[in-house]
Amino acid sequence: MTNATTQTIGCDLGDKWSSIFILESDASNGKRDRIRTTPEAFAKFFVRTAAHVVIEVGAHSRWVSNQLRSLGHRVTVANPRRVQLISASHSKSDQADCELLARLGRADVSLLAPIEHRRPAAHADLEQLKARDVLIQIRIKLVNHVRSVVKVLGARLPSTTTAAFATKTLGQVPTDLTPALQPLYQALESVDEQIKALTQSIERTAKRYPDVAVISQPNGVGTLTAMAFMLTVEDKTRFKKSRMVGAFFGLRPRRDQSGAVDKQLHITKAGDPFVRRLLVNCANYIMGPFGKDSDLRRWGLQLASRGGKNARQRAKVALARKLAVLMHRLWVTGEVYEPIRQPEPAAV
Repeated sequence: MTNATTQTIGCDLGDKWSSIFILESDASNGKRDRIRTTPEAFAKFFVRTAAHVVIEVGAHSRWVSNQLRSLGHRVTVANPRRVQLISASHSKSDQADCELLARLGRADVSLLAPIEHRRPAAHADLEQLKARDVLIQIRIKLVNHVRSVVKVLGARLPSTTTAAFATKTLGQVPTDLTPALQPLYQALESVDEQIKALTQSIERTAKRYPDVAVISQPNGVGTLTAMAFMLTVEDKTRFKKSRMVGAFFGLRPRRDQSGAVDKQLHITKAGDPFVRRLLVNCANYIMGPFGKDSDLRRWGLQLASRGGKNARQRAKVALARKLAVLMHRLWVTGEVYEPIRQPEPAAV
């Protein structure tokens, strides 16, 4: 709990301006203000007696929290997705949010579901993975555009991977379209080079994290997924049980329970969408034609075989959740992964 004589300051961070609500010790009234969202403005405004400052997690929360702590303030970074009073408010505004942050911070910090930003080194390494992902998405868009343009003239380019698309299809582009598509092929070549360079850099970075090899033991989990998983969780002891990891990445279904009614809804999609997508891609590979036989694969295929609308898609998400739990368990215990623990009985 905060000291009764300490100010509690709620700060709603905007991209250009931030709203401030200063709650005095008696908590009966408060003072509003507004400052620019710049390091200079924050440094000038928060040169004051140490206070408890509550901010929301967002694009600016990392540098703001670091700066406020360096000025001697106690900082709480709230997760608005976990605070219904903020995320589901019918009168949501910057002025209302900053006051609510201050009052919740004064009443009980646990109500804000506070978070901790990852270490700067881990953040920088994780951004390498996300930068590579952005380049891959750009390459996919370029390839799809070229294919659609060629298709309009009744021609078709051969099937190939996006990585080999530029080299295998350039000579088959209709002459009339060469002036329009040549710059796109040049962009594809440049993007390919950047992706290769980032991939090599990620492989070198992964060697600094020995646990990546432990996490990536299951077939279908590559270095990139294991590294993204580890850097996002960062502290393997943060969960009391490995089963909590599925909810951390938003792979747990929502529930609507009241009396005899217990509905299971879509997944929450909380947490990092990048890692969640990687886990689902791994599950898709495990269940696909190239996936090796394992308990995970058998479980996913059995779940998908139950039929019903979107059964396979639901099975992939469920398998991604199960895979996340397994990866965390391997990380904690360091044990050797056994793909098949209970072999099927031999036929008589």
